[in-house]
Amino acid sequence: MAGCVLAIDQGTTSSRAIVFGEDFHPISVGQQEFPQHFPKSGWVEHSPSDIWTSTLRVCREAMEKAPASGADVAAIGITNQRETTLVWDRETGEPVYNAIVWQDRRTADFCAKLRAEGLEEMFTSRTGLLLDPYFSGTKIAWILDNVEGARARAERGELAFGTVDTWLIWQLTGGAVHATDATNASRTLIYNIHDNAWDEELCQVLGIPVNLLPEVKDSADDFGAAKTEFFGRPLPILGVAGDQQAATVGQACFKPGMVKSTYGTGCFAIMNTGETPVRSNNRMLTTIAYRLNGKTTYALEGSIFVAGAAVQWLRDGLGLIETAGETQGLAETADPNQDVFLVPAFVGLGAPYWDAEARGALFGLTRNTGPKEIARAVLQSVGYQTSDLVEAMRADWPGAEQTVLRVDGGMTASDWTMQFLSDILGAPVDRPTVAETTALGAAWLAGSKAGIWPGADAFSAEWKLEKRFEPRLEKPEREKLLAGWKDAIRRTRSTQD
Repeated sequence: MAGCVLAIDQGTTSSRAIVFGEDFHPISVGQQEFPQHFPKSGWVEHSPSDIWTSTLRVCREAMEKAPASGADVAAIGITNQRETTLVWDRETGEPVYNAIVWQDRRTADFCAKLRAEGLEEMFTSRTGLLLDPYFSGTKIAWILDNVEGARARAERGELAFGTVDTWLIWQLTGGAVHATDATNASRTLIYNIHDNAWDEELCQVLGIPVNLLPEVKDSADDFGAAKTEFFGRPLPILGVAGDQQAATVGQACFKPGMVKSTYGTGCFAIMNTGETPVRSNNRMLTTIAYRLNGKTTYALEGSIFVAGAAVQWLRDGLGLIETAGETQGLAETADPNQDVFLVPAFVGLGAPYWDAEARGALFGLTRNTGPKEIARAVLQSVGYQTSDLVEAMRADWPGAEQTVLRVDGGMTASDWTMQFLSDILGAPVDRPTVAETTALGAAWLAGSKAGIWPGADAFSAEWKLEKRFEPRLEKPEREKLLAGWKDAIRRTRSTQD
């Protein structure tokens, strides 16, 4: 039986497709960036057609680059930017509005109103999430309330909601399947992670008709088949997971206490907590890591909104670099006597602060501060933000003290950044041989469901270390840097604790 899997990795700034072979390594890749739209301050949108056409194009590209293995592809796995919200017409497939991206902050006032009404505890106890514009629920409500006729059409059952996975499944199956998986559903603010069902009361609070919502399936499940017209033959879609949960699977974090951190546009750390959802006392999120064979595995998650996006800002916003790879060289030669701190709250602060109104700031600037010091501050901000997450996880989960961090994503290619991460955490950081762990996780979900790839234990045994970074920084220096970071955060916050 064919042993190859096509993994779709639909991200915030680009769409990618990777064909994985029987040895779990990439055979071919297709990738395409697509435009970001910023109609107002704090608003971030994508064109739904850009998401779909770029995805189809890179899938075909990846399969064409590997003609022999492309013909042997047995299944499709999908992983996607989470929380990004789309609503479309069930009959025509036409979106009623642009996709509202997870970074978008337009519903901050609505979230504040719900908090003021004392409703956050109800949402948190059922969904594991906080009332923040990050999640899909308030984005759906915004579309229904602000697009002419949308609410009436939704109530008549004419519209469909989906996160990006659902949109792609709908497109690939020609509208035959309206479904998502438990991980993506768990990020909507209207999914009860304990009952594994849409929560009708929460939907009512947000004014969301339940008939708008997709069917929720396991992460490895039958999501229909891509139509023959796309790839020359029908291909079953057998695995789906939000990007961070897919990376958790791809990093083989199947045991409670294991932690992975992904560095893409944002940064997301997930700790497997097993069959029991752990309620955070430190404003981390309780979420679903994956659901297999009807069995739910839970996780604690910390979300950082800006990581690689800060490097993009250096390139596109400030024009200080031409390529992301230049940042390491600049950081290495920065003045060691300057402590410059960037708090990259361009779209607010995520965990553990959840401050939607905070905005980015640079601290410690002097007349001698130049591109090198600013580039270093950008890379260090990723380590500092991760430290905040790990500190909160350690407080919530006592067994996390000795945790090794498994890392993936584009920024992990920088040895300097990973060494600083290890230094500021005071813990080892492990980089795997297969860097494409998000796509690999989606591929494994599909491949295992198809019966062509092994189960979790055998897959875990194949995880291989490329490089381990051990902390070198002395404790006093680490504490000094962290104190400077905490002070910068304090001064950036829109409200002072």
